[in-house]
Amino acid sequence: ARAAASDGGSRSEVRARRILERHRARREFPGAVLTLRDPSGLTFTVTAGTADQAAAEEARVTCRFLGHEPEMVADAGVAGIHRLLVSAEALQRARVVIAVAGMEGALASVVGGLVGVPVIALPTSVGYGVGTNGELALHSALGSCAPGLVAVNIDNGYGAACAAIRFLNRMEG
Repeated sequence: ARAAASDGGSRSEVRARRILERHRARREFPGAVLTLRDPSGLTFTVTAGTADQAAAEEARVTCRFLGHEPEMVADAGVAGIHRLLVSAEALQRARVVIAVAGMEGALASVVGGLVGVPVIALPTSVGYGVGTNGELALHSALGSCAPGLVAVNIDNGYGAACAAIRFLNRMEG
């Protein structure tokens, strides 16, 4: 379970808000370019495991900050693929999907095979052994044969959300 911060939000949500505020303070926040034209575009964030929640939360908070509420399918990695398959129909209605996974990062390829929309692989630093620091998850995303799969850097929830919104803006424009 996520630990609550003093303002009632999760620690990862508070962290994500701070990152956004830092970008805004430095005037590096590209909100004018990334704001959704039509917030009805459907974005899903799928997480492989509960340990991937911080990066997923950063992506979700960024999407919300830019006027879009993504739907979340949590704890649906290949070790519990039945939870992903239960959501397959809803995922197929999405306009873009962010797949968040550490360890071997297989989730992005699996989702890429299930849906016909852009999938943004968000590898996380969760892992051990050869999966240490998220490098295996990143390499898995970069080497995937799933069509329409792109990758952002390890733990870059902000970048994944910005990419999702750019995809949605191009679909609307």
